[in-house]
Amino acid sequence: MMNNFKLGVDVVSAHNLLPKDGQGSSNAFVELYFDGQKYRTTIKERDLNPVWNESFYFNISDPSNLHYLSLEAFVHSHSRATNSTSFLGKVSLTGTSFVPYSDAVVLHYPLEKRGIFSRVRGEIGLKVYITDDPTIKSSVPTPVVESIPTNNPSSTHAEVRAPMTNSLLNEKVESRHTFHHLPNTNHHQHQHQHQQHSTGFADAHYVTKYEADEMKSEPQPMKLVRTGTSVQPVDFALKETSPYLGGGRVVGGRVIHKDKTASTYDLVERMYFLYVRVVKARELPAMDVTGSLDPFVEVRIGNYKGITKHFDKNQSPEWNQVFAFSKDRMQASILDVVIKDKDLIKDDFVGIVRFDINEIPLRVPPDSPLAPEWYRLEDKKGEKIKGELMLAVWIGTQADEAFSDAWHSDAATPVDSTHAISAVMRSKVYHAPRLWYVRVNIVEAQDLVPTEKNRFPDVYAKVQIGNQVLKTKTVPARTLSALWNEDLLFVAAEPFEDHLIISVEDRVSPGKDEIIGRVIIPLNAVERRADDRIIHSRWFNLEKPVAIDVDQLKKEKFSSRIQLRLCLDGGYHVLDESTHYSSDLRPTAKQLWKPPIGVLELGVLNAVGLHPMKTRESRGTSDTYCVAKYGHKWVRTRTIVDNLCPKYNEQYTWEVFDHATVLTVGVFDNSQIGEKGNGTSKDLKVGKVRIRISTLETGRIYTHSYPLLVLHPTGVKKMGELHLAIRFSCTSFANMLYLYSRPLLPKMHYVRPFSVTQLDMLRHQAMNIVAARLGRAEPPLRKEVVEYMSDVDSHLWSMRRSKANFFRLMTVFSGVFAVGKWFGDICLWRNPITTVLVHVLFLMLVCFPELILPTVFLYMFLIGVWNFRYRPRYPPHMNTRISQAEAVHPDELDEEFDTFPTSRSPDLVRMRYDRLRSVAGRIQTVVGDLASQGERIQALLNWRDPRATSLFITLCLLSALVLYVTPFQAVAGLAGFYIMRHPRFRHRLPCVPVNFFRRLPARTDSML
Repeated sequence: MMNNFKLGVDVVSAHNLLPKDGQGSSNAFVELYFDGQKYRTTIKERDLNPVWNESFYFNISDPSNLHYLSLEAFVHSHSRATNSTSFLGKVSLTGTSFVPYSDAVVLHYPLEKRGIFSRVRGEIGLKVYITDDPTIKSSVPTPVVESIPTNNPSSTHAEVRAPMTNSLLNEKVESRHTFHHLPNTNHHQHQHQHQQHSTGFADAHYVTKYEADEMKSEPQPMKLVRTGTSVQPVDFALKETSPYLGGGRVVGGRVIHKDKTASTYDLVERMYFLYVRVVKARELPAMDVTGSLDPFVEVRIGNYKGITKHFDKNQSPEWNQVFAFSKDRMQASILDVVIKDKDLIKDDFVGIVRFDINEIPLRVPPDSPLAPEWYRLEDKKGEKIKGELMLAVWIGTQADEAFSDAWHSDAATPVDSTHAISAVMRSKVYHAPRLWYVRVNIVEAQDLVPTEKNRFPDVYAKVQIGNQVLKTKTVPARTLSALWNEDLLFVAAEPFEDHLIISVEDRVSPGKDEIIGRVIIPLNAVERRADDRIIHSRWFNLEKPVAIDVDQLKKEKFSSRIQLRLCLDGGYHVLDESTHYSSDLRPTAKQLWKPPIGVLELGVLNAVGLHPMKTRESRGTSDTYCVAKYGHKWVRTRTIVDNLCPKYNEQYTWEVFDHATVLTVGVFDNSQIGEKGNGTSKDLKVGKVRIRISTLETGRIYTHSYPLLVLHPTGVKKMGELHLAIRFSCTSFANMLYLYSRPLLPKMHYVRPFSVTQLDMLRHQAMNIVAARLGRAEPPLRKEVVEYMSDVDSHLWSMRRSKANFFRLMTVFSGVFAVGKWFGDICLWRNPITTVLVHVLFLMLVCFPELILPTVFLYMFLIGVWNFRYRPRYPPHMNTRISQAEAVHPDELDEEFDTFPTSRSPDLVRMRYDRLRSVAGRIQTVVGDLASQGERIQALLNWRDPRATSLFITLCLLSALVLYVTPFQAVAGLAGFYIMRHPRFRHRLPCVPVNFFRRLPARTDSML
């Protein structure tokens, strides 16, 4: 059945082309290639900024295969003197970026190189769209051999539509467009408005002429990113965007139309705020009968107002509080700052100060803070009254130093506006504590005093640091001395708050222990080391844990003692997160730190289409904030209240010491505000994004919209999309390359490694310490946030993860399987020509064995060069297909979300246990088969089967004699030709060596 789908391409214009005619100009034209069809525009003589406004239509033979096709536009310059063409640049667009005509906009694409030595510059404006209008006829394809077109449109072989008018080119589209996949044309869930509110100071004060023009330009659609072989649903895929940021517009990772007025906040959209700093007041009039005043300030603009805390009976209060009102939400041109008297029934009016928004000055860092001024209060009629208020009012951006501590209008909650609630909504930067491994080597204890005289004590040592408790083995003290020589490991955080408590206890009976003595050692007094040097042991006196008479203590000159070897190991990196997603690999000791290799910058732009996490006034809503973690530095954006499409536009920076690390960004719903926000409610996870630094190109800006995918007991769910801008800048390229030759972890991890059990225990303790410290900050980072960002449950059993890891392993070996299948086809002569060529190549390598390794490495080099053009241009993201989350069984999900230990019914646990036994039985069979093959290899020479061993060693002797007198090339050639012999000379039965090997004995007979 015929279809009417066509690909329309409007070639609009080009800008800043490279001169090629030797006279500082070019005669430019464009050639379009799509699905075997070729069209060409007219030539624009001597113009580096040509305008064509020509349209072409390609036939789409199969719309279902559209995403496998690509549109290529080549820009050439025609030389009339030599009748030749010069390459000016090209643009390649994949089929996933084609959208319907109603969603299409003109995009200016930077011209790309054709090869390594090509030299190009400039950009080309194209409008690419899909149309099914039956009245539109496809253009006449350009012949393969044709003359260069002229300026006369009638001589072209393409149907050219009328030039587009300026009104069409400058048409303003107010909704954000998403690139769709054919034939879905109804995917508009996440479109959100970019409306410009008309306020009195909108453009007059702080929008430069260039920025005003940029605001009127068309919004940039998002380009769908395909993830190679592991393709997942379109709704779960990564989308590349081209936003207008503080530094200019980002296209393909590069900034074009750079803004010369841009500040250091160039990875976020510049947002403007009206800042009001309320400092203090003086000589306020008394309002009560008693002559007292309980003042507070209300800052109001339109429907938004912020309130300071009130002071009891104080006529000269000091607040020093900052309020920030977002320009996008302001609906008035007058700012009112009102002082009121707190009262039980109704707050009394004291005085007011009014500001016209148009008269407020603009402040842009690094300007010094605006000096506050005294303003005389007025009454409701506008007459001056007694009392003055010190204020500072200015217009600034999110780069202002007052931004993080300010009360924000977009974070204003309709439920509660108290100071305590506003504290948990601010943006903050946290620094995780520096962690140390504490190594306690308990050598021995002497002169132990037993609690019972009629028996020898069974003693053990117990060591405690905070909530961490470890014990040594129990040994009998026959000579009133005990020898352990055991190493116990703990985690401690600076500043050290807990002491090291070591007690020696007597196991009197099961369940009953008595303390013989103990010693308390401050951690600050423990010796520190950064290498593997020997720590000398020390003796410590054991003291009774109960109070003793002082005179009796003086008489007893002797006491039990214990020998310890203590140190703080600074040569290790304390693992406080999952090893696969580590964000820092430096050792604890700062003297071992290397200089940073680069800087990582993150711009948290916005989120769209968030899933409602709560209900308020009978409608779904969310109060979200973002948390980013890299190294010791954690950041938290402000909470945007009552908004499913919040705009954060906050930028943060980290130093990078190792590129084999991961940045984690999570989105959470703040449960501490509102009617149910009692401080005990857990913040709900919305989703997170991981970005590995080594996958980022240096200097490129990655602007992508990441789907927030979360696994629920009902299956995988998309909770929205998070729009991020990321840039990794390298400060020392040589140091970065040198890191590839260095171990991943510090030296001590290889000199004195920990066991897997020790690492798991220490990681759990470290995570608890970090969560406890960050939870004591203001506002606190709650424990559930730290646990989710650190992936604390990644080591727990999951049938889904086991399947995913198995298929990952199969994918890794798929190349080996493919080579084996190809070699099998060679041996079966499926393609005689290929088989003959392989025989020739094999013969060459046998005759010249010195070419084997160069051939292998050259082949790998060519594969790498070939794959360079298909290299990924985006950071990897969570993939539901790789994670086996698309068609997972509900019971497997319920098992994954079960607590540890389990909280399910015994029957359900029995069923899961039986299922696990069946899976483990298959694994057991495979492991047993592998063991049998290895034992058969050993049986060749261990005389378990005397006849088989006799035959084998006789064959070895004959082989040695034959190989001694026969050149190796001849043996290798004969062996290769025998393996690749024609099927006519093959038998269906297994060969003799295989039969011999399978008859060898294994130890399966000895298994019970």
